[in-house]
Amino acid sequence: MVWKLIFVNVIVIVVVIWLTGVSVKDFACFLVNQYSIVNKENGELFNETMHFYLLRASITASIVAAFIHYFFIRKILSPLQALTKSARQMTSGIYPNPLKVTNDELGQLSQDFNQMISTLKQAEESRKNMLGDISHELRTPLSNLNGYLEALSSGVIDGDKALYRSLHEEAKHLIRLVDQLHQLTSWETKRLNSSVREKIAIDKVINNSVQLFELEFFNKNIEVLVETEPAVLMGDEIGLKQVLDNLLHNAIRYNRGNFIKLEGRKVNGDHLYRVTVTNKGDFIPSDKVSHIFERLYRIDPARQRATGGSGLGLAIVKEIITQHGGQVGLDSDGGLHSFWFTLPIDS
Repeated sequence: MVWKLIFVNVIVIVVVIWLTGVSVKDFACFLVNQYSIVNKENGELFNETMHFYLLRASITASIVAAFIHYFFIRKILSPLQALTKSARQMTSGIYPNPLKVTNDELGQLSQDFNQMISTLKQAEESRKNMLGDISHELRTPLSNLNGYLEALSSGVIDGDKALYRSLHEEAKHLIRLVDQLHQLTSWETKRLNSSVREKIAIDKVINNSVQLFELEFFNKNIEVLVETEPAVLMGDEIGLKQVLDNLLHNAIRYNRGNFIKLEGRKVNGDHLYRVTVTNKGDFIPSDKVSHIFERLYRIDPARQRATGGSGLGLAIVKEIITQHGGQVGLDSDGGLHSFWFTLPIDS
């Protein structure tokens, strides 16, 4: 590439210099002949001298131009060569070192490439962590099921109602985990656009979701406080119902008080709609609040596995809300928790 560019540019320079020089030479010779400044013999010598200097100037200019052009082209193409080398490393499964960034268009390209590498690294790390977490989640219930079934089939133990109930709970845990993994994967590969969005009265969706849990609220003696402000937004109604179901399900499962409060309000100059689910629950350390929406993250894995938690419900909430262009979060003082999400309001 370097030598091709140098060759092409040198040819252009030589042609320009030669055409310019020939024009100057011909004009000088014309003046000499027209006004008889020198005799015929001296005129021919003058023409030969002009031709010699023209040729020498062209060769000298070409050589100088080639050297200058070589250094400039090398400087320009060096980032591209480094970019090409890094791209080849990536095709081989090797993440290259960050490229040097300069203050020009090629520097911006290098910066974007570095950002792409960083994003791919994070995605790869996230994938590996998730596979490890899934393997860990599946290992325990599968080992329990396999151990008990093997013991039952070999006659080492006799089955009773309590044992079969325990095996049933492990099976339900596996089904729940696989189902939530499917939901999360489906939303991660889904991209909401105008063709699948519809106008939604978010306050009605909230009230309908609360009604679905009325029996559970009654059985667990939980008082429900609902305060919603009417608003219309564009989105996927099934997805938003899933968000509210997950938040209310978690609030009921880990509730340690006698109330659950659900609020829906317009905020940020009526440009956003904020939904908050508040209740008293298990203690959440402040350093774990920022991780609560991560996939398969659980504050106390052993205890939550026993109560049926998979660590995916809030990750699904985050993915769905992110697809809607909103944000999620948790405000907690340790015991009183407010899980919230925001959605852009249709204008």
